[in-house]
Parts: sequence; structure tokens; C-alpha cells
Amino acid sequence: MKYLLMIYENEKAAEALSEAEVQRMLGEYGTFTEAIQNSGHFVSGEELEPTAAATTVRIRDGKRLTTDGPFAETREQLGGFFLVEARNLDEAIGIASRIPAARTGSIEVRPVREFPLPQD
Repeated sequence: MKYLLMIYENEKAAEALSEAEVQRMLGEYGTFTEAIQNSGHFVSGEELEPTAAATTVRIRDGKRLTTDGPFAETREQLGGFFLVEARNLDEAIGIASRIPAARTGSIEVRPVREFPLPQD
């Protein structure tokens, strides 16, 4: 089963890191990513641009409304994700607990709903 591991952190705190701290964190992410690739759990993963680059889209009364930035003001912002293949929720949680940002932010683990593909 696939699980989306969403990485939430405080953007302002991340922006305040020194260059040495950023390089250390990038090294930890590289090590983590290599480990889940080698274990066969890795499907995909990306870092996202800051929330200032986001646009929220809504349709209300048939009209498209756009707002700069995220919809909700929160203390932690979605900064990236890993899509992994895991046997069950416990295994996905184990993988999520190894993501470096779990120490300073939070990781939301959510099963991916898989729909059967239509047969030709």
C-alpha cells in the first residue's frame, strides 16, 4: 500500500538556520532518501517552494477565486513529502519517524486511496 508522508515545519525557523545547519540537514535527507530507495520503499519525494509561492484555488457559485499563499494560517507549513510503499500503517509510521524534520516539525502519514484502473 502507498502512504503519503507529508512534512510540516515552521518556515520561519527553517529560514533562520545557518548555512552549516542547512548543509547538515540536507546531508541527513540524502542519507534518509538513499536508505528508503535501497529498501524498496521509495516511490517519490519532493521539497516544496515556500508558502509565499503558493496559490489557493476555490470555485464558489461557479466562479474561480484565487488567493496568494495557503488557505489556512498555521504554525507549521507543508514543506515537502515522500510517497512510500509500505506493508501497513505501522511500517509507514516507522519510515516517517526517520525523516529528519520529525525532530522539529511533524510528519502526517496518510494512506493513498487506490482506485482500480478500467480494463480496456
